Amino acid sequence: MGADVGQPYEYRRRELVEPDWSRFPGWRDVTREQWESAQWQRAHCVKNPRQLHAVLGDLVPDAFYDDLAADQGTHATMSMLVPPQMLNTMSTDDFYRDPVRRYMIPVASDRRTDWPSHPHATRDSLHEHDMWVAEGLTHRYPTKVLAELLSTCPQYCGHCTRMDLVGNSTPAVDKLKLTLKPTDRYDTHVAYLRAHPGVRDVVVSGGDVANVPWRHLEAYLMRLLDIETIRDIRLATKALMGLPQHWLQPDVVEGLERVARTAARRGVNLAIHTHVNHANSLTPLVARAAQTALEVGVRDVRNQGVLMRGVNATTTELLDLCFALQGEAGILPYYFYMCDMIPNAEHWRLPVWRAQELQHDIMGYLPGYATPRIVCDVPLVGKRWVHMVTEYDREHGISYWTKNYRTSIEREDDEVLTRRYPYHDPIDTLPESGQKWWRKQEQHA
Repeated sequence: MGADVGQPYEYRRRELVEPDWSRFPGWRDVTREQWESAQWQRAHCVKNPRQLHAVLGDLVPDAFYDDLAADQGTHATMSMLVPPQMLNTMSTDDFYRDPVRRYMIPVASDRRTDWPSHPHATRDSLHEHDMWVAEGLTHRYPTKVLAELLSTCPQYCGHCTRMDLVGNSTPAVDKLKLTLKPTDRYDTHVAYLRAHPGVRDVVVSGGDVANVPWRHLEAYLMRLLDIETIRDIRLATKALMGLPQHWLQPDVVEGLERVARTAARRGVNLAIHTHVNHANSLTPLVARAAQTALEVGVRDVRNQGVLMRGVNATTTELLDLCFALQGEAGILPYYFYMCDMIPNAEHWRLPVWRAQELQHDIMGYLPGYATPRIVCDVPLVGKRWVHMVTEYDREHGISYWTKNYRTSIEREDDEVLTRRYPYHDPIDTLPESGQKWWRKQEQHA
């Protein structure tokens, strides 16, 4: 079939490039050796408007820095932390419209003024903390647990679903704190997993495992591998993209190989799950980090992105990202989540019908094994493919979903498998009649 057919999406191979960081005034004299050093990257993360100005200077208008400061002081649910690697993938030609900037460095004018938060938004929208069976250990699915080893990351995303725990407190959010010493926390995780042989899959996360000192992370993983009933271990790290220099350090690579060999010998599937939301974030360094992980024996490197307006919510943006992941970086497109119902996120979130359209429109272009599933993580239900909705009230933006298992907090609930659970579309995407209905609900609240 010729290219002149005029397909809705035309594939063109685009090789990855590392943008020239010296174009930024603050990094004019940074050497390649410095750039490829994890220590240099961590030491030069941008944490506030003043530091951003020191890097970008007059490439961005002064009004932007004021806009950023206003957001940090009022609406931001995450403190600012952007590694040079990530900042370098943003374009200052139109900084306001840059897709990576839009979710990593949100500003006050990005947020909606009519509905900055949905009335049903909550700071722990997925109830992960409610399902802790030990500090940092969420038992949400019958055979799977989420292990939060720490509450920090090398970079903080504005839309973070764990904004109630991860990162520093902001004026908008007073964060929860992990209280146990790390070694005691890890001991409680291992004890629970040994006592619950029905759990076979552990997602090791945080925060980001790249912030756990490697010797501590390796020791934790080796303890998991000693539990015969554990068959899958997934390492969650956005830093594979945000700070690939970390995953290329010799001690980390050598340690990862030890863990991978042990996992293979014991028949355990070891994978890395990263979080890339736009094709511009993928560079040769990211591809090298992913390839290195595969070379030392990690079974898969997969991507779990988040759909966001202004970032990746068009068919072209999504397919460009998936082809760059699968074809150029060796990372498997796995999931794209709908952005969760957390405070001050309405400008990012999509309605269910738009996610359904995107799933439809990306089918048939990618290899089947590399075609991501678009999922809605429904509160108290879990991940559901967006077409699995039971009922959908488009006027009021309320979809209803069912579930087929109990979480750790529902053992005594007889109706959990027959109940319908609601999920809410952003109100600004509703017809005027639906928006009017919600305004009335707020007036009577």
